[in-house]
Amino acid sequence: MESKRQNNYCVIMAGGIGSRFWPYSRQDKPKQFLDFFGTGRSLLQMTVDRFRPLVPIENMFIVTNIAYKQIILEQIPDMKEQQVLCEPARRNTAPCIAYATAHIRAICLKRAGLNAKNQDWEREELKANIVVAASDHLILEEEKFRQTIQRAFDFVGTHDAICTLGMQPTRPETGYGYIQYIKPSAVSRQLSDGIYPVKTFTEKPNLEMAKVFLESGDFLWNSGIFIWSLKTISEAFRWYLPEVADRFREGELLMGTDKEEDFIEHIFPKCPNISIDYGVMEKAKNVYVLPSSFGWSDLGTWGSLYELSEKDEQGNVSLHSDALFYEARNNVVTLEKGKLAVVQGVDDLIIAEQKGVLLICKKQEEQRIKQMVADAGTQFEGKFN
Repeated sequence: MESKRQNNYCVIMAGGIGSRFWPYSRQDKPKQFLDFFGTGRSLLQMTVDRFRPLVPIENMFIVTNIAYKQIILEQIPDMKEQQVLCEPARRNTAPCIAYATAHIRAICLKRAGLNAKNQDWEREELKANIVVAASDHLILEEEKFRQTIQRAFDFVGTHDAICTLGMQPTRPETGYGYIQYIKPSAVSRQLSDGIYPVKTFTEKPNLEMAKVFLESGDFLWNSGIFIWSLKTISEAFRWYLPEVADRFREGELLMGTDKEEDFIEHIFPKCPNISIDYGVMEKAKNVYVLPSSFGWSDLGTWGSLYELSEKDEQGNVSLHSDALFYEARNNVVTLEKGKLAVVQGVDDLIIAEQKGVLLICKKQEEQRIKQMVADAGTQFEGKFN
C-alpha cells in the first residue's frame, strides 16, 4: 500500500490574490493564507493536511506567485523550497498545471535513474497519478473526501482517463459551473462503477437555468478538482494545447535542475492565458466525472462564506469578531482583533474591516468588490490593495 502511495502526487494551485474577499484578503496575504474559521490553520494548511494520508509530503507541489513563496514555506515547514513552483506571470490554470506536470515528470525520471530525452511514457518507472486542487476549498467530511480521491486514483491508474469530481448540487447555485454526465444506464459495463463519461461543461448559469439543471438530476457542480495519470495529462496537452506543451518541451532537460527557474522565467510569460477547463477539459474525449458529496464549498465569495458559517437567530454571522446586532438580519461581520461592531437596522450586508479599510457592501452586490479594489488602487495609489 505504501509503495502505491509513493506513486501519488498532488498539485495545489495557490497563486490567486483573493480580491473578492477584500479587505480581509489583501495582495500581501491573500485568502489562502488566512484562518477564516478561527481553527488556527489557514486554508492552504488545511488543504495540505487533507492530502497527507494520500500523498507523501515530498510528492506535493504548490504553484504560486514568487511573492508568496516565503509565506508558504513558513506555513508548511516540512515542505522544501524546490516544492514551491513560482510562476513569473499570471497565465491561468492551464500553464500552471503544465508547469507542475513537467516538474513532476522530471522528478519521476530522476527517481527512476532515467534521462529525460526520448523516454517512453509507458515505462513502469514513470507511473504517477496526480490530483490537482485549489488551495481555498472547504471540505467538511475529510475522510469521505480522501476515500473519493482514492477511488479516482485507482480509476486513472487503470484507464486512459481524465477524471474530475462533480459535487451533487443542493440548490440552484449560479456561482458554480456545471457538468452534465451521461446517465448510468448508458455507460459501458467496462467502466468503474460510479464514474461516468462527461457530456458537457457549462459555465455559471442564470437562476432559471440553474433550476433546470437541478431538477434534471444529471448535472453536477464543477469542483475544479482533477485527477489523472502523468501519461494521460501529458498527452492531452500535446493534443489540445500544443502551444503550451511545446513551450515546456523546449527545456525538458532543464526541468528538475538548477536551470529550471531561469527556463520558466523565459518561457512561462509566452504561454497563452487559458484555463484547463477551456483548453483541455471541454475538448478531450476521455473525460469522466465521479459524482461526490463530502461537504465541499469553493470559498470564492463572502456569500459562500456566509452560507457555511454559524448564524444567530436573526441570521447574522460574526467571523471570530465581537459584534452586537439590533434589528439587523442576515449580515456578515469581520473585524480586526480587539474591535467591536454594533450593527442596527440593516439587513444583508457585508461589514469587513482590515488594515485601515472598512467595507460596507450589500451581499447581493458583492460581485462589484473586484471593481472597488481596482478603484481603491487607482485613487489611492495602491495603498489599500
